Amino acid sequence: MPHPQTHTRPIGLAVWLIIAGAIGWVAAFALTMERLHLLADPDAIASCDLSPLVQCTKNLDSWQGAVFGFPNPLLGIAAWVAPIVVGVAILAGARFARWFWWLFEAGMLCAFGFVIWLISQSIFELGTLCPWCMVTWVVTIPTFYAVTLHILRSGIVPVPGGVAKAADRLMGWLPLLAVASYAVIAIIAQVQLDALQRIFPG
Repeated sequence: MPHPQTHTRPIGLAVWLIIAGAIGWVAAFALTMERLHLLADPDAIASCDLSPLVQCTKNLDSWQGAVFGFPNPLLGIAAWVAPIVVGVAILAGARFARWFWWLFEAGMLCAFGFVIWLISQSIFELGTLCPWCMVTWVVTIPTFYAVTLHILRSGIVPVPGGVAKAADRLMGWLPLLAVASYAVIAIIAQVQLDALQRIFPG
């Protein structure tokens, strides 16, 4: 039997959406400014270019940095506004229809999938760790988890009661889920790029 809809005003989720959206937007804005700076002066060094491994320029100049024909950070500037607006609306007392949450989850799923692809391209193809890109990874991953668990626990997506209860319990473990995901990425980066040795030589 589907779980009845609950958690109609998730305050904790709303606060996180605002925080994550603000952080993601700042990262996207910073990358956009770096891209404009490099376009104005191709010989310039981006402020986030700390070493051959930790840098933004290689990512921004690659085709992966403009998948849709324009710099990826412009997507972030537009898209990160959505979580902020949703979070503020929830705090203001808004109640969203089921279809809205489905569309919001679809957007988060696309963002999560895109970030996973960008992580793989950065580590396996470009051989770099872009600082502002990593900030985007850090907020996108737990935001996707949080929204997904919320729609499962709340009955927005009809699921058996046991699944809803499990999602509700997992919401309390969200920080650990996020840290575990970061650890997996760090291990992959270390194995593929020998990141620690290159960041801290000697």
